Amino acid sequence: MSAATTTAAPGPDGAASRLGWALADSWTMTRRELAHWARQPVAVLVNLVFPVMLLLMFTYLVGGGRGVSGDPTEYLVPGMLALTMAFGLEATMLAVTQDLGKGVIDRFRSMPMVPGAVLVGRSAADMLQSVLSLAVMTGVGYAVGWRWHNGAAAALGAVGLLLLLRFAMLWVGIHLAMVAGRPEMVTAVQILVWPVGFLSNVFATPASMPGWLGAVVEWNPMSATATAVRELFGNPGGATGSWAAEHAELLAVLWPVAIIAVFFPLAVRKFARLSR
Repeated sequence: MSAATTTAAPGPDGAASRLGWALADSWTMTRRELAHWARQPVAVLVNLVFPVMLLLMFTYLVGGGRGVSGDPTEYLVPGMLALTMAFGLEATMLAVTQDLGKGVIDRFRSMPMVPGAVLVGRSAADMLQSVLSLAVMTGVGYAVGWRWHNGAAAALGAVGLLLLLRFAMLWVGIHLAMVAGRPEMVTAVQILVWPVGFLSNVFATPASMPGWLGAVVEWNPMSATATAVRELFGNPGGATGSWAAEHAELLAVLWPVAIIAVFFPLAVRKFARLSR
């Protein structure tokens, strides 16, 4: 691994100078993360292909959209887009724990750079990866027959909600990675992500489930995003008439904001306490 280039620490030249320094350091850390893509193309390809395989499997083999009146593909694809935003959690954790295990983060913390730049660089690269994943999944969804019907503005709003969910899950992953400290612990998180992902309305409507289970599913943050995205795309949503279903767009904003409000400060505080 090549070390990131740093310069001398900035002097007290005002808020503008400090902001410029922070942006420069954050961009350096982002370029470092992006450079890993060129050195590890297989890992990047796997992260892109895995959700595509899930989409094709549930479209043609397992069957998705149970309980939907209409094209099940148009129900399934928006749900899979939401699921993809959550399944990137393990890759984030693995990258952070590997840096912790190799002492890379300690090395950066000893350099004359803005401390938060490491976290900003990690999150920026992760969000770029998420945009690429959404583009690939959208293309594959279009190829299997999915369409959006409410125009470009609504579609961009749906993409915004998906990326907001991803940004929230990103900080969950960063915090859990620093708590775990070792790549081996990522497996434990993977075991937890799958039930949370499938305990949602990604593949089937809550109305097709037992009453108590459907109520739990509707309040899953991923279900809120999936339902809101379906509404914005103009796809069938299997609405149940419940408060959560009727206010899905509101919950699709409130849930990620609440997650960020909890895990962002936890991650920043944990990072500040490393190696103390």
